[in-house]
Amino acid sequence: MKTEKLIIFDTTLRDGEQCPGASLNIQEKLEIARQLSLLRVDVIEAGFPAASPGDFESVKQIANEIRGSQVAGLARALEKDIEANARALEKAESPRIHIFLSTSKTHRVHMVQKAKEEIIDMAVKSVRFARKYCDDIEFSPMDATRTEKEFLKDALEAVIDAGATTLNIPDTVGYTIPGEFSELIHYLKGNVSGIEKAVISVHCHNDLGLAVANSLAAVQAGARQVECTINGIGERAGNAAMEEIVMALKTRKDFFGIESGIDTRHIMSCSKLVSSLTGFFVQRNKAVVGKNAFAHESGIHQHGFLKRKDTFEIMNPHDVGVEESELVMGKHSGRNALQHVCKELGYDLTQKELDAVFDEFKILADEKKEIFEDDILTLIQKQRWTQESLNTYSMKKIKSSFETGALPEGSVELVSRDGKSHTATATGDGPVDAVYNAIDKITGLACKLLDYQVMSKTRGKDAQGEVTVRVSHDNREVIGKGAGVNTVEASGFAYINAINKLLIKSKAGPVEAGEMPGP
Repeated sequence: MKTEKLIIFDTTLRDGEQCPGASLNIQEKLEIARQLSLLRVDVIEAGFPAASPGDFESVKQIANEIRGSQVAGLARALEKDIEANARALEKAESPRIHIFLSTSKTHRVHMVQKAKEEIIDMAVKSVRFARKYCDDIEFSPMDATRTEKEFLKDALEAVIDAGATTLNIPDTVGYTIPGEFSELIHYLKGNVSGIEKAVISVHCHNDLGLAVANSLAAVQAGARQVECTINGIGERAGNAAMEEIVMALKTRKDFFGIESGIDTRHIMSCSKLVSSLTGFFVQRNKAVVGKNAFAHESGIHQHGFLKRKDTFEIMNPHDVGVEESELVMGKHSGRNALQHVCKELGYDLTQKELDAVFDEFKILADEKKEIFEDDILTLIQKQRWTQESLNTYSMKKIKSSFETGALPEGSVELVSRDGKSHTATATGDGPVDAVYNAIDKITGLACKLLDYQVMSKTRGKDAQGEVTVRVSHDNREVIGKGAGVNTVEASGFAYINAINKLLIKSKAGPVEAGEMPGP
């Protein structure tokens, strides 16, 4: 059986641009229209030609250039608006004129101030007038979901007779509920005479967060066009998000039995373009196109995902233009995810090494908001530095103080291999020098610092710093390394790493890794 097709009517350039602060210039609208065409959107509502000279020109340029997608313009039920549309769409490959007119009692009384008979008369005359210029006419009874059913039925029958080919049922203020909206579509399909001559469309707003749910409920009930926007932008709380509707149909084809003609591989690039040009950033947890949409941090989720992706991921990231899913390393991540990342970095750790790195990772995860691959690489290297020095001394605590005009002071607590704790306090030229002097008091070594370097290993203000020191004692030179978010602490680790090498060497004799020949 042939799968039915849903018409995707994108109104990013019209309703989306009405979002406060989202004004786009002609060139920006053209860029978005090209991307929508690449997505294979069925209908691009390019703007409202009668609204301003700029809107007229943008609709005209889009109509002149875009091929493969229909180009529509919006018009009130007024001859001047329809004429403006006809001029703007003159060179469109496949033009559509979209006429709207308020029908709800609230709008009739407080906005247009017209009786039901006058509304129907205006609707019929406008559709007939538009048919002089274009065969494809869409009619929208604005605020349809708050319009009396019988009157809505009468209005739709009248515009069908006048030549309307698409009947759009807008939930203009985001008022309806999925079950209620589904019932309305069923009612119209079963009671509007001549309904089979037109396509039923829906246009839902997101005031109650139900735009996508309402749109999909309408599709289930028989609507075969959905009006939507990229990233769900639009008036007030926005419109139904195109990417969510399209991916819902694709992912749950078994349930809907309907497909769109959208080339979903371009969804992410289109989302980023619209976000960039409008200045409206996509929230991290936004469905389909949010940064976290294909990211996993929970240890349980990561474990399942690594076993089989569809345990916690229902869409293929490639389908929407995302290169790959992301394992976000954070305080909720487990050993399995850490081991996976370590292997990707080229390290096949023993269980003992993995446990040591994992312990350090958990400490770092409490200090940093986001952990990058470079952070993990630094932790692995730090663990290796510790192992190669055999831990004659290990650092338990560092405390340093600095105040302008006062002598810096540092305190350390080291634990020797026999498990004994040793503490010392010293002053120095700076906080690092003070810490090093305190370490010397405990170890009994008076080392000379030959070189000291700090390098940021990761991104951000909370980046890990890698400290490298070169020290000498009794004509022997060694290099020590340490890393951490706190530079003074990392400096202490680096110095202890060097001290351990010197102490081991003084007992063992042979040249060890990290030793440098003297001059």
